[in-house]
Amino acid sequence: MTSYEGGLRAVGEVSDLLGLSVRTLHHWEERGLIAAAGRSWSNYRLYSDADINRLQQIMIYRATGMSLQGIAELLESDDDPITRLRRQRDLLVQKETELHRMVRAIDELLGCAMSNKPLNLEEVAEILGDADFPAHQAEAEETWGDTDDWTLSQQATSGMSKADWQDLREKTNELEQTLAEAMQRGVEPGSDEANALAEAHRQMYSAFFPVSHSKQVLMACNYVADPRFTAHYDKRGAGSGQRIR
Repeated sequence: MTSYEGGLRAVGEVSDLLGLSVRTLHHWEERGLIAAAGRSWSNYRLYSDADINRLQQIMIYRATGMSLQGIAELLESDDDPITRLRRQRDLLVQKETELHRMVRAIDELLGCAMSNKPLNLEEVAEILGDADFPAHQAEAEETWGDTDDWTLSQQATSGMSKADWQDLREKTNELEQTLAEAMQRGVEPGSDEANALAEAHRQMYSAFFPVSHSKQVLMACNYVADPRFTAHYDKRGAGSGQRIR
């Protein structure tokens, strides 16, 4: 029910009718979108039915994501509203494409974050490309399980994620390939380049347990003492295992 002559409605009534705050109505008037048809004796804004229809139009355009400036121009211009709405639709489609891209990026980041969890031996084996990894781990535990080095290595690897294991595989492959290429180029043991490669090898394993230079020599001896190690390194080039030692 209206409280004023001529069917005019007070700002509070219009606010309740349209679900808009009084502050929003005032802001839209300041932006030139709407002008109240009159004022009450106490200087409150009064809105006509035509004003309410215009406010409903503004709400519809606003729901499309159109800016207040764009709405004002549309309402005051002689442009075909269909043309303006089609342009707005094109903008929304463009935004939709960008939003989908952002969602995909977030999904990828979530996948990476959620993958930062310990893996079981079978998952590690798949990443490393070594189906025998679980058996090798069992053998290593039987041989070295009572040593401090084994305890430290298990602590270091227990928290490794899929990304961590993939990174380790890439670094290991890169180092082994570099060692093999150095051998093929005839890099002499004891040279600066050979010593740098040996140090890189030592540092890589030191991430899991302390590796002194003497311990590194003992580890390298196993590359020729154990045929499985020899076969692994010789894939990079015949005699690689012997040369690395």
